[in-house]
Amino acid sequence: MQTQDRPISVSDLAYPSRSASVSRTTGETDVQVSLNLDGTGRCEAQTGIPFLDHMLHQISSHGLIDLEVRATGDIEIDDHHTNEDVGITLGMALHQALGDRKGITRFGHFVAPLDESLVQVALDFSGRPHLSYGLEIPTQRVGTYDTQLVREFFVAVVNHSQMTLHIRQLDGLNSHHIIEATFKAFARALRMATEVDPRRAHLIPSSKGVI
Repeated sequence: MQTQDRPISVSDLAYPSRSASVSRTTGETDVQVSLNLDGTGRCEAQTGIPFLDHMLHQISSHGLIDLEVRATGDIEIDDHHTNEDVGITLGMALHQALGDRKGITRFGHFVAPLDESLVQVALDFSGRPHLSYGLEIPTQRVGTYDTQLVREFFVAVVNHSQMTLHIRQLDGLNSHHIIEATFKAFARALRMATEVDPRRAHLIPSSKGVI
């Protein structure tokens, strides 16, 4: 009997659940993040920072990650602590969901256009945190969001997920477009890197045998 070719899924490989729920509470913030790497892009984000919620939806939608983020923080001071701690907690959840990183593709890259903006992202779940950040955002704010916080968000994600991340702005004039293209490119690179490689679905993707 002939069967139609289709992509190999996690369930075909009897791969364990790749989901995580992490809570982080400090004197400044209270953050809960739940995610499923093998989702459909369902997202609920309530951080008290509307622009950050919008970017979290980009990660979920274009990364096909089911994501729930709830945060309260001292935004009466500014958005810095909440923005950073959401990044920290998301990074922790990614790290937990990936476990020993067995079976993943590990590397991901994408170039995302958004009108006049073009942003390239390359990442590696290497176990070695590193961020190379090349955005030149022309305005200090998008709405009420301080655009300096984009870098702080990715620093937090990188350090706590233990990934290497390179972000390059190839073109762009509009601050909103540059940032959104970055999050979309990150989401697609993340999706690529975390997908199961069927050729070594039960092996750690490193010549050292460990990440």
